[in-house]
Amino acid sequence: MSEPIRVVIADDSAFMRKKIKEILERDGSLRVVASARNGQDAVECVKTHQPDVVTLDINMPVMDGVTALQVIMAESPRPVVMLSSLTQEGALATFECLELGAVDFIPKPSGTISMDLDRVAGEMVAKVKQAARARYRRGSPRPAARRVAVATPRRPPSVAPADGLARRIVAIGVSTGGPKTLVDIVPFLPANLDAAVVVVQHMPESFTASFARRLAESGPLPFKEAAAGEPILAGHGYLARGGKHLVFARRPNGGVLARYSAWPADVLHIPSVDVMMHSAVEHFGAATLGVLLTGMGDDGAEGMVAIRQAGGPTIAEDESTCVVFGMPAQAIQRGGAQYVLPCFDIAEKIASLVPTMPLASW
Repeated sequence: MSEPIRVVIADDSAFMRKKIKEILERDGSLRVVASARNGQDAVECVKTHQPDVVTLDINMPVMDGVTALQVIMAESPRPVVMLSSLTQEGALATFECLELGAVDFIPKPSGTISMDLDRVAGEMVAKVKQAARARYRRGSPRPAARRVAVATPRRPPSVAPADGLARRIVAIGVSTGGPKTLVDIVPFLPANLDAAVVVVQHMPESFTASFARRLAESGPLPFKEAAAGEPILAGHGYLARGGKHLVFARRPNGGVLARYSAWPADVLHIPSVDVMMHSAVEHFGAATLGVLLTGMGDDGAEGMVAIRQAGGPTIAEDESTCVVFGMPAQAIQRGGAQYVLPCFDIAEKIASLVPTMPLASW
């Protein structure tokens, strides 16, 4: 039998510490080796116990979770999973933590002290176990992505429609480690990219609008949470709203628009990367570029295969920069990855591929 995964948990609520410990230790492969009442206590517990994974509440006295995360990653780096309330303030703090090196986050279903924490028990256990296998940032930073201009196309494209409707689409799927990875890609895409950029990030519904705004502030490409019924425009970025699948529908006078669907309901992730990619292929065909980034499982792998079969290019993130090499690995194994690149090279590749793609005909 393998050794259990050793966990330090930190929360200022005695109830929450007790409940988190109880949930984790129901799984025989997890053992809580210490509980901390605040961020400073958590830093000391990590030094003393050298756990495999740390769970940190964001809002704690003495030293908050954001500060504790920075100290842990500087002094004794290891996988950290944040616990966050499903609020606007909680979302912003969570994104900051993910950019600072946290592997993932677990939403507290009803605020700081969640009496109904059992609602996310399965997710908590899965994410802590996944974090123990995840790659986390240590030592010198990885190379920076480069801002790029759109390359001259190798084949003359048709004239883009005057109304700005997208006739090419970049379909991006990502899960664990996504917020930090997307910051290595989205800010470096040119504002005049002749394609729409559509992202499915596995994330709660209450977080996606805030994350879309964060992406919009990060670079020149206009970015927003996709709204049902709005036309998909070239040179714009769209993030799928949590809780429903993002799909596309043909507009009567040309182009496509965004729609949300509750079907299929029997999938692990809603929104699903596969559902979005298959819908993109249905409407854009070979004018679809698929990109599959870090994440556990295989969501998006079949979508990448469908894009390749339709004649569109595809890019999978290389293992060297993945937090979890799951989704891209599955795409590679199934033949759905035409290019395999570290995340900091993906924006440049997207910009060079888009002008070579055909335009969808309505």
